[in-house]
Amino acid sequence: MIPRLAGLPEPAAPAVAFLDELRLRGFAGDIESAFSQRLVMATDNSIYQRQPQAVVFPRGVEDLQRIARVSADPRFAGVAFTPRGGGTGTNGQSLTDGIVVDLSRHMNRLLEVNAEQGWIRAEPGLVKDALNAAIKAQGLFFAPECSTSNRATLAGMVSTDACGQGSCLYGKTRDHVLALDVVLQDGTLWRSEKLDEAGLAAAARRQDMVGAVHRVVDGIFRERRALIAERFPPLNRCLTGYDLAHIRDENGLFDLNSVLCGSEGTLAMIAEVKLRVLPIPKHAALINLRYDSFDAALRDAQRIMVLGAASVETVDSKVLGLARGDIGWEGIREYFPDDAEGVAAGINLIEFVGDSEDAVRLKLAVVEDRLAAEGRSMGRRGHTVAWDAAGERIQAMRKKAVGLLGNMAGDARPIPFVEDTAVPPENLADYIAEFRAALDRRGLAYGMFGHVDAGVLHVRPAIDMKAEGAETLIREVSDEVFALTRKYNGLLWGEHGKGVRSEYVPQVFGPLYESLQAIKAAFDPRNQLNPGKIAAPDGEALLAIDRVPMRGQLDRTIPAATRAAYDEALHCNGNGACFNYDPADAMCPSFKATGDRRHSPKGRASLFREWLRRLSDEGVDPVAMSRRARAASPLAGAFTRWANRRDGREDFSHEVKDAMDGCLACKSCTGQCPIKVDVPSFRAKFLELYHTRYGRPLRDHVVGAMERLLPLGARFSGVANAVTGSGLGRALAKRAGLVDAPLFSGLDLGREAAKRGVRLANRVDLKAIPAAERERHVVIVQDAFTSYFETGLVLDLLDALLAMGFTPWLAPFRPNGKPLHVHGFLGQFQRQASDNAAMLRALAETGVELVGLDPSMTLTYRGEYAAALGGEAPKVRLVQEWLAQRLPLLPPLPAGQPLLLLPHCTERTNAVASLKDWQAVFSHLGAPLRLLPSGCCGMAGTFGHEAEHREMSERIYDLGWRQTVAAHGDALVATGYSCRSQIKRLDGVRIDHPIQALLRRLRAAPAGSVVEHAA
Repeated sequence: MIPRLAGLPEPAAPAVAFLDELRLRGFAGDIESAFSQRLVMATDNSIYQRQPQAVVFPRGVEDLQRIARVSADPRFAGVAFTPRGGGTGTNGQSLTDGIVVDLSRHMNRLLEVNAEQGWIRAEPGLVKDALNAAIKAQGLFFAPECSTSNRATLAGMVSTDACGQGSCLYGKTRDHVLALDVVLQDGTLWRSEKLDEAGLAAAARRQDMVGAVHRVVDGIFRERRALIAERFPPLNRCLTGYDLAHIRDENGLFDLNSVLCGSEGTLAMIAEVKLRVLPIPKHAALINLRYDSFDAALRDAQRIMVLGAASVETVDSKVLGLARGDIGWEGIREYFPDDAEGVAAGINLIEFVGDSEDAVRLKLAVVEDRLAAEGRSMGRRGHTVAWDAAGERIQAMRKKAVGLLGNMAGDARPIPFVEDTAVPPENLADYIAEFRAALDRRGLAYGMFGHVDAGVLHVRPAIDMKAEGAETLIREVSDEVFALTRKYNGLLWGEHGKGVRSEYVPQVFGPLYESLQAIKAAFDPRNQLNPGKIAAPDGEALLAIDRVPMRGQLDRTIPAATRAAYDEALHCNGNGACFNYDPADAMCPSFKATGDRRHSPKGRASLFREWLRRLSDEGVDPVAMSRRARAASPLAGAFTRWANRRDGREDFSHEVKDAMDGCLACKSCTGQCPIKVDVPSFRAKFLELYHTRYGRPLRDHVVGAMERLLPLGARFSGVANAVTGSGLGRALAKRAGLVDAPLFSGLDLGREAAKRGVRLANRVDLKAIPAAERERHVVIVQDAFTSYFETGLVLDLLDALLAMGFTPWLAPFRPNGKPLHVHGFLGQFQRQASDNAAMLRALAETGVELVGLDPSMTLTYRGEYAAALGGEAPKVRLVQEWLAQRLPLLPPLPAGQPLLLLPHCTERTNAVASLKDWQAVFSHLGAPLRLLPSGCCGMAGTFGHEAEHREMSERIYDLGWRQTVAAHGDALVATGYSCRSQIKRLDGVRIDHPIQALLRRLRAAPAGSVVEHAA
């Protein structure tokens, strides 16, 4: 059995005392000091890992003031704290070994929208895309773009002065900041906005910290104006944070926000933002221009930029190749055709926007005429044009480039540490040529993409941070790239802030660095706010790139064999795609419902990696232990496990299990995470080992045995339903940890199928089918849920196939094993899968294809079966995949009412192309089918039936499904058994499967039309 993992590091005594004082003063938010919470907050999207002492989640401005006032107490002079938003920084900006102040959990409301004047007020933790979704109906949007916009918070964008695509047109975040409400270190709440001379004089006369700050900043500008102008050349990606060059705006107004924007939480805590919002361009067109080489794309961009594009983005072949394996590729593949020379080596995405289609076409025509006249010069290889929604899909894929690069095969993965350099655009191609040469000399692979119009290219060298000497490589490359930026009159940090890279600040600012120190001292006299970044007092060091703990250094202590066996978690790079705020996005339902980052793929991966590391420290080989667990008798050690379960002593394994228990095993992360972090797989492996020490609840055994017991229960379905549906039955089930158990349908599938002439499939009969006729034959692979609880649906499938002229067969029922896998019975799962696969392979070898009805169960064959059995996994298609290949054989039907499809989240994220197959089938049969955006329904197999998850299951349903059902009702069809069950359970509404909608249309067709076609 695994050992008890005790002795977890506790928060330091000063931090504990600080938290106690905070509670005494009425702090209304959450205070977390559990090891698991601190561990999840120890990483961001960078290579670093710094363990905080605690995490506090303020509920409002008063809580921020309490934090500041307590920190001013001399007893806590050594306690540091760091504001945090989405935690997506690539340079460790929000990482600290002090206390994290997380502004995203509670302080995330949109407070006011003034559409007439074009501004909004919001709390700091509001996510950028959530803001834009809220004001879209008013024709407005917050323009600064960043690739993490679906989880980046507004205050986080302000704190890093974020920008991305379109910055040449719209500017950076600070160009849209009208006012910032900030809490200063003495607890004062101050609204920072532009001041005229009278306003500045009034602020400077104050005797509190507000007065000190204004006097210092204004004095620096007055005394050092000439040196500031000399030191910093004009760049689109001009200086971020402590921006001395813009203390006075073009009208001479004093603007403290030039110092605050980009200051990375080192000066004050942001309590509220007032931001300018703009009218949404009504139309956009995107030219997707392909090149022979990446260098050609960079050099040609300079010619194109003068033609009036809103933005020019560049992507290299590495990113484009990785995009082809992503969930979103199906929606954009037509815009990136391969030609005789294969995949393009570089792409320029050239966007034009306007308030009318004609206006955009006029701009577009200039470029298209130029491209037509110049042909294949400049290394061009052809282009496509995408309008509006199609262009948005392509830009969404470009925004994923950061995550996609993290999914490169192998241990060396592209990582951020020199990825946001900025040089004048006219220098970019020459600069990048030298940059690439520096990486090529070291034999490093890399990917490149970025904002070529602004002179910013994101370059991520692939380095295995678990390898010895990785830190030395980080130092060598960073120093050389820093020197290159100086050579080409640019900046090392053009877009993603300084963070751990602050060590280069004194060299860049030169004699002005002491001005930064003076500003820091005015705002933060005790150096408690995010210390070590941007500016430090004399005698205190700035952080250094190779002297901050790195994730790879910790992962390095896990043996290589263990890392390889559990790599579903090891490659998480912290990009945070699983923190997507959007309730209509499938990943991750448990995070969306709880707001707790432990209940996310990133959080679970972090905890699991630390768990493996601690097991390794204890000398445990989890791979060997897993083998022993699968071979052992279930009764061996049962009493010890039962006793351990009642042991209340500390064990880190319990904290990991708490996070794993919230996972629905919906597999959205498996398909949707850019890195393909696969929580259900490593969760199952964790549960297998966890239960070598701690006994399982009775429910796990009941669920694990369910598929084997269902045939027997179905024989006595009347009695079984009467017991299950009775008050006593429900009480007993709840005591066992289960609620709302489904009832047997009462139909005998085999008997009812036989009435239709449908036989059980067997090898002999299938082989006897003439080869020319096999295309019209199909074997339906049963699953436990539809065969026994929704038997009518299986019969409807048989009827629909018969009506379309096909000959269905019914595979003998065998347990699929998915419930076993979900609960970590991996030994039993492998044996059950092997038995079932042997039967299905024998049927498939006859040449008749296998089709499954429920997407979750069917996709198990290409997911869990493939992992467990490799090449021995049977090929089982989803029903729509099979039908879409036989469109010419389907009967054309008259036009019908359009329908709306709610796919199962496993299907939506792991079989994306199959959703188009549904649409193709329905279109052929005369009924347009529109795919609705939707997240998870909250059921996910047995999750919603587990008593402790009943509330969360309904909370997830309430995020979007309840509103969708209320709005669309009879027009809906849903593919998942669990989804239809959840709708019926929580809304009392019966929703059809798409096959049932098709069957209705077939039955309503003019008499004889279907039969004549089949004949």
